[in-house]
Amino acid sequence: MGVVEDTEPPLKRAKRLVDEPNGFSGNSSVRACTVNNSLGDLMARPLTSQGDEETIGSKGVIKKSEFVKIITRALYSLGYDKTGAMLEEESGISLHNTTIKVFLQQVKDGKWDESVKTLLRIGLPDEKAVKSASFLLLEQKFLELLKFEKIVDALGTLRNEMVPLRINTKRVHELASSLISPSRFISHTTSAPGKESVNSRSKVLEELQNLLPASVIIPEKRLEYLVENSLHIQRDSCVFHNTLDSDLSLYTDHQCGKHQIPSQTVQILASHTDEVWFLQFSHNGKYLASSSKDQTAIIWEINVDGQISLKHTLVGHQKPVISILWSPDDRQVLTCGAEEVIRRWDVDSGGCVHMYEKGGISPISCGWYPDGQGIIAGMTDRSICMWDLDGREIECWKGQRTQKVSDIAMTDDGKWLVSVCKDSVISLFDREATVERLIEEEDMITSFSLSNDNKYLLVNLLNQEIRLWNIEGDPKIVSRYKGHRRSRFIIRSCFGGYKQAFIASGSEDSQVYIWHRSTGKLIIELPGHAGAVNCVSWSPTNLHMLASASDDGTIRIWGLDRINQQNQKKQVQGSSSNGVIHRCNGN
Repeated sequence: MGVVEDTEPPLKRAKRLVDEPNGFSGNSSVRACTVNNSLGDLMARPLTSQGDEETIGSKGVIKKSEFVKIITRALYSLGYDKTGAMLEEESGISLHNTTIKVFLQQVKDGKWDESVKTLLRIGLPDEKAVKSASFLLLEQKFLELLKFEKIVDALGTLRNEMVPLRINTKRVHELASSLISPSRFISHTTSAPGKESVNSRSKVLEELQNLLPASVIIPEKRLEYLVENSLHIQRDSCVFHNTLDSDLSLYTDHQCGKHQIPSQTVQILASHTDEVWFLQFSHNGKYLASSSKDQTAIIWEINVDGQISLKHTLVGHQKPVISILWSPDDRQVLTCGAEEVIRRWDVDSGGCVHMYEKGGISPISCGWYPDGQGIIAGMTDRSICMWDLDGREIECWKGQRTQKVSDIAMTDDGKWLVSVCKDSVISLFDREATVERLIEEEDMITSFSLSNDNKYLLVNLLNQEIRLWNIEGDPKIVSRYKGHRRSRFIIRSCFGGYKQAFIASGSEDSQVYIWHRSTGKLIIELPGHAGAVNCVSWSPTNLHMLASASDDGTIRIWGLDRINQQNQKKQVQGSSSNGVIHRCNGN
């Protein structure tokens, strides 16, 4: 896990010595043919030991010697060299045996010929690993000879030692070509990211760790990996997990309770004068936007203490506002009037900066280009239109659509356009290849939403079921969610929580429903509204904040049930709010 470092005391000293020119060994060399011919003879029984097989722990599956070695390795990794050495001495369990210690010291000192011989003495049973490790050592020898302008010796190493190994032919050719212009090759190899540096013996030690068995060189940060893996397993098995990784602790086994799911009304926003149909948090989590049957939209600001206040009321539509959507940079919003016009608003000023319409037809859904430089809209004539920000039509097509496009979205890479094309069919249109894939449902589709990673699609159906589709490759259903009520209205659902591990939805029975995404299990029902809950939105930055919009004209903000009573008190934002009303006549 993380960046590999050299932490055993001998390896630490390597970092101070690798840059010294006199660290290079003499011209004595072991020919690769000798390496090749001796593999079978020298592959004796490994010199590594697992100790006396004494076990520790209640289940008796942890070998004491391995456990001590891993702790020793961790101590050296943390810089506690004296403590690591004391543990080796007191336990009688050495991190490495004598042969391996000699081998590592030889690599550190740049004694390449001796290190190849010692590698064979270790007695590894895997001939491929031995050859790969030998090649790595000889390659470093070649590079250092090249650095010190010993061209003839470098050529001899390549021709007589590396080529006979008969592996990594491509790299051999690269090294051979370097002999034409050694200085240029050295400069390029040293500066290029991810390439082997000619003076980096510590890098060779890291590479050897990947090639040789863990019993020979104990993996760097092995203890950290085991602990992290244990925490991840606990986290992933936690049904209600909804906390940041920084909240995990080594002191106790991790288990979230249901209290980590937002379930307590902490604030009620009541500035709309009619049914609230849509709401959405901004990508940065600093704002909430809502739209209503009252022909207005509101931008709400989320303060540092988590309380929400009215920032702007957006006035100008002559019909109910069916949706409001944030631009990718959160500096603007789009509002879509029901079969009317689309308006673009500036978030800072609350002013309307443009209006989009097409003669004879009206929009019923809208969305942003992923770069924020254009908008898309589903129209009343079942077509899809695209404009740039200045209102110039980019394209408009209808295809074989048999119903109005109630929902529309584009993936973050701009490749896929997602829309409802028939009562029970969603179109995934590849804009680059101009091909279409279809998701065929069993009932009428009322709404959908994309996951943050654009790999999943949440689809609401007329039959009171929500389905989760994986849309990578051939679309397939991965989960179903039931329990909410829907008979007449469009009800919207959303992803949310830690890594979007939960599904939330409104319902016509005035409640909010939350399911576990992977299992489909209904976790909690949240009562409180006095009318159908039309839409929900989960804050992308605050795992414990959920918003719901209702026909009762209010927006409820949900938080944790352990919040201080003072913060739980309902705070209604009435018409006397300090927010400013902005009217728009369009451009």
